[in-house]
Amino acid sequence: MMQNVHLAPETDEDDLYSGYNDYNPTYDTEELENDTGFQQAVRTSHGRRPPSKTSLASSLGRPMTGAIQDGVTRPMTAVRAAGFTKAALRGSAFDPLGQSRGPAPPLEAKNEDSPEEKIRQLEKKVNELVEESCIANSCGDLKLALEKAKDAGRMERVLVRQREQVTTPENINLDLTYSVLFNLASQYSANEMYTEALNTYQVIVKNKMFSNAGILKVNMGNIYLKQRNYSKAIKFYRMALDQIPSVHKEMRIKIMQNIGVTFIKTGQYSDAINSFEHIMSMAPNLKAGYNLILSYFAIGDREKMKKAFQKLIAVPLEIDEDEKYISPSDDPHTNLLIEAIKNDHLRQMERERKAMAEKYIMTAAKLIAPVIETSFAVGYDWCVEVVKASQYVELANDLEINKAITYLRQRDFNQSVDTLKMLEKKDSRVKSAAATNLSGLYFLQNEFSQASSYADLAVNSDRYNPSALTNKGNTVSANGDHEKAAEFYKEALRNDSSCTEALYNLGLTYKKLNRLDEALDCFLKLQAILRNDAQVLYQIANVHELMKDPSQAIEWLMQLISVVPTDSKVLAKLGELYDSEGDKSQAFQYYYESYRYFPSNIEVIEWLGAYYIDTQFCEKAIQYFERASLIQPTQVKWQLMIASCFRRSGNYQKALDTYKDIHRKFPENVECLRFLVRLCTDIGLKEVQEYATKLKKLEKMKEIKEQRIKSGRDGSGGSRSKWEGSTGNDSGQNSSANSKGERLSAKLRTLPGTNEPYESSSNKEIDASYVDPLGPQIERPKTAAKKRGDEDDFADEELGDDLLPE
Repeated sequence: MMQNVHLAPETDEDDLYSGYNDYNPTYDTEELENDTGFQQAVRTSHGRRPPSKTSLASSLGRPMTGAIQDGVTRPMTAVRAAGFTKAALRGSAFDPLGQSRGPAPPLEAKNEDSPEEKIRQLEKKVNELVEESCIANSCGDLKLALEKAKDAGRMERVLVRQREQVTTPENINLDLTYSVLFNLASQYSANEMYTEALNTYQVIVKNKMFSNAGILKVNMGNIYLKQRNYSKAIKFYRMALDQIPSVHKEMRIKIMQNIGVTFIKTGQYSDAINSFEHIMSMAPNLKAGYNLILSYFAIGDREKMKKAFQKLIAVPLEIDEDEKYISPSDDPHTNLLIEAIKNDHLRQMERERKAMAEKYIMTAAKLIAPVIETSFAVGYDWCVEVVKASQYVELANDLEINKAITYLRQRDFNQSVDTLKMLEKKDSRVKSAAATNLSGLYFLQNEFSQASSYADLAVNSDRYNPSALTNKGNTVSANGDHEKAAEFYKEALRNDSSCTEALYNLGLTYKKLNRLDEALDCFLKLQAILRNDAQVLYQIANVHELMKDPSQAIEWLMQLISVVPTDSKVLAKLGELYDSEGDKSQAFQYYYESYRYFPSNIEVIEWLGAYYIDTQFCEKAIQYFERASLIQPTQVKWQLMIASCFRRSGNYQKALDTYKDIHRKFPENVECLRFLVRLCTDIGLKEVQEYATKLKKLEKMKEIKEQRIKSGRDGSGGSRSKWEGSTGNDSGQNSSANSKGERLSAKLRTLPGTNEPYESSSNKEIDASYVDPLGPQIERPKTAAKKRGDEDDFADEELGDDLLPE
């Protein structure tokens, strides 16, 4: 063993560690006070001068580290393995950083023409196109997103070909290919190009080199679901479910939920129930619980509906309690923290989740309450008890209000009122909602005193309830105090600027007060909130009409016609406006359209008949006057107009027969007898004497009645008695004047004198026949979409939404 051990000789002239034990008297600190050289160096600048190498070397007992001694540089470390040898760097200066070697050589210039560099640039460009496509999709520009995705796909194929020429196929970037194809399929699906999307997904799924591509079969199933190909959708959902490992529990639950929804759409409720029951047993959630209730409702299983409702109620929300956001102390740091988190994104998400849960529970309760028990009232009571025992206690009162509204829809006002009165002793929010609904109910029944009292109760319970303030304004307006009603509507709008009922009623109130500019401003604001609402469009047109701006009124009515093209009242109003502007052809077009949709409007029939008489087409006017006589058979004027049209068209025999028929129905009509006398005289009939005798008798009776009217005018104050009214009806003129919507002028009703030829009377009648072809203007249109009454009837206009709970 010792043969391999080599001992260093005792006298080694090249010993690097020699001299370490030598003692240098210079380092003797005890004699420093007596050292004259040291003391002189301390007192003067003599010691600051750098010592020479010879003096330093001679003063030290051992060489310095890195110093050259006997031609050999002393190493920086005591370990010889550092690379220092006897002959290394002999005679060179100490340079541990290698500064004596000079600056580093410049970097090699990049060769942009090399294939590798071109491939890298292509990869960068493909990634940029994919990112731009995703950004465009998120901004809603689906067309641009698809174009970018297609460009990325084309460039990626060029990249693959170039890479295959340079390197082996194993070096192809599969991740880049996958992302390009997946983005392209997603953009095809977003643009509803489902066939192209499915083909692209198939390319990804069939490529075995893509790992975990089977999950994309969920997307393919979603596309088939949108195409209503439910069997294929279920097939692909199940294929995806088989390829997803059990550790991905959440993903598997979502796929099973899609399968259950698809089964509901196909009507396979038993299979859907199996899917949702499995979800509720593994990971219960609100959507699955709600869909389970729908499935049991579809098959009519009452007991299972109850159990499913209880499972839905028991789903944990996993949100913080509201008490967390209430400061327990006056610590400023704690208060700042609570203020910061009170309305952050997490808190907003919690509110949305809670609102969604309440929506599902309320909808499910309204759905099952009428069928789980013998009556819907008992069913509602069961739902209320279950909700009271859960974490959604505050929903119980809303269910009670819904119960009252259900009574209201069934026209059971008494039960609805009783149910709402039971909620008067609840907290302020529930009391305000119940009182608001009670106020609306009594307003609909025209019991304004009760409506006003409950409106006061609702306002006192919750001064910030816009529906309560709107109802209070309605009751005040019904009593005639429009100024005060406007104040209530404005207060409701201050509390909730989106309260459309208050804004609409405020516009109507301003119109009643003849403050047309403010009314127009209200309706224009409402138009910005409720786009293309028929009632709002009509009110804007009506206000422009009242402001003597028919061109603007016509423009808004044209917009209204695009919303309700079959509304006969609006078409008639357009005809009236065009007629007032002097455009008879446009007026005829809209009046005729109005007549087509509603052929029983007397005003429209009257105008069309007069139009044909004015244009010398009396034969066409006959059909309209015949229809008018069918609608108002007791009005003699329509039959007189029919006979007059026959007479103008030269058909005297037909005119004579018509007059005879009128005389049989109205034997005391003077105008009919006058025409009979004239016609019989001209034709030479024997009946002329008979008709002349009757005419003289009627004229004599008319004179006697006029004398009685004149003598009795002083005693009655000029008022007409019943006898005078009947006398007026006998004349045929006053009877037509008293009829609703009657527009004939005095010249139309005045017959020509006996000595005038028949033709001479025609122009006289036509000239002033229908000066104002319509009666009182309609205040509100009764559209096909929303039928509302006259604008004075606030109940039909404003209380529809007020009856809903807040």
